[in-house]
Amino acid sequence: MKRLFLLGLIGFMLLGCDSKKGTFLETVQSQNSQETSVAKLKKLIKEEDLTLFETIDHKANATAVKMDLKPETVVVFGNPKMGTVLMNCNPSMGLDLPLRILVSTNYEGITSFTYTNPEYWSLKHNIKDKNCLNIINKAAIALADLTEKASKK
Repeated sequence: MKRLFLLGLIGFMLLGCDSKKGTFLETVQSQNSQETSVAKLKKLIKEEDLTLFETIDHKANATAVKMDLKPETVVVFGNPKMGTVLMNCNPSMGLDLPLRILVSTNYEGITSFTYTNPEYWSLKHNIKDKNCLNIINKAAIALADLTEKASKK
């Protein structure tokens, strides 16, 4: 009986490992290459009058330490006015701000945008203020819009 239970538990755990998407992660497949996807995203961020803080090239960092990694770039950006309001609702919001979108290319050559759905923040940071919840909703819409636009040819 113990052996059957253990086998069932291991099987259940392995099913969880097959998930290609986290509960609070949103992924949008791009029709473009890694480089074009990153460039389009950065261009759209500037066009939307958002602040582009940083671009982190994980592949370049891996190469610098003589390791291999498929293309993976994090674009860090945001709206300091909205972010400040959110951090005033709960200072822990600073852990998730500014916004980040991961642009990655898998072993099949498919490039995708991945970001944390801002609606998760209301749970993670116990946000209940209506103004802050409205900003979180706007952030969710903005991230979906940016990644959708950047994913197109």
